[in-house]
Amino acid sequence: MIKLALIVAAAFVLQILLSMQQMRHFSNEFVKLRRQGKVACGRKAGGFHAGAIVMFLLDDDGRIRTARKMEGVTCLARVRPMEGFEGRHIAELTEEDGPKGHRNLRKAIADASLTYRKYVAGEVIPEPPSPFQKVGRSVGGIFRRKSTAKL
Repeated sequence: MIKLALIVAAAFVLQILLSMQQMRHFSNEFVKLRRQGKVACGRKAGGFHAGAIVMFLLDDDGRIRTARKMEGVTCLARVRPMEGFEGRHIAELTEEDGPKGHRNLRKAIADASLTYRKYVAGEVIPEPPSPFQKVGRSVGGIFRRKSTAKL
């Protein structure tokens, strides 16, 4: 039993270290792009599928100069170049512009375009809920349903 606990603890620590390394890599890549100009980001959490984050370096007119992506299920995913978007206007991108078979990457591209359009329009860009907030809403929803069902 103690061996199993040690193995689980070691796996947990390894996962934390690899996640920290991944976050540092992403942060460094974002800073590199940010030093060159405006950057639009889009993200889509994966759950059991590969999650995706896209970053577009933009010129002053909203045209894409460089595109980067990070997609994967594990903490071993890294930021990689994404071809085919250079010269396009970010506000015109839709899910259909992404590669076929990469559902979350396509949604992240659409999210980056929507975020840019909201930014240009002066709208507030909401922060996504944290995992704890999602759990709290789910649990709160269960209790609300039970109390309204009794009425």
